[in-house]
Amino acid sequence: MAVKIRLMRTGKKKQPMYRMVVADARSPRDGRFIEVLGHYNPRTEPSTIVVNNEKAVSWLRNGAQPTDAAAKLLEISGAMAEFKTG
Repeated sequence: MAVKIRLMRTGKKKQPMYRMVVADARSPRDGRFIEVLGHYNPRTEPSTIVVNNEKAVSWLRNGAQPTDAAAKLLEISGAMAEFKTG
């Protein structure tokens, strides 16, 4: 089973918010997921990024592949640096 770390869109029309989730690669964007790692709100100034780095690093060590957007957010939160050094 291929596992991805990706963003799941929530919020109202024209007011996006995102959850960072671990999901099977075959499931749809807003479909089933395994675990919530955090959330991202691009509408605040500055953008709000909350990520549980311990969970994210453990999933990365177990082989989960982040999408491009999720990888950028993990880089900002410091989880990718933790993953690369440990």
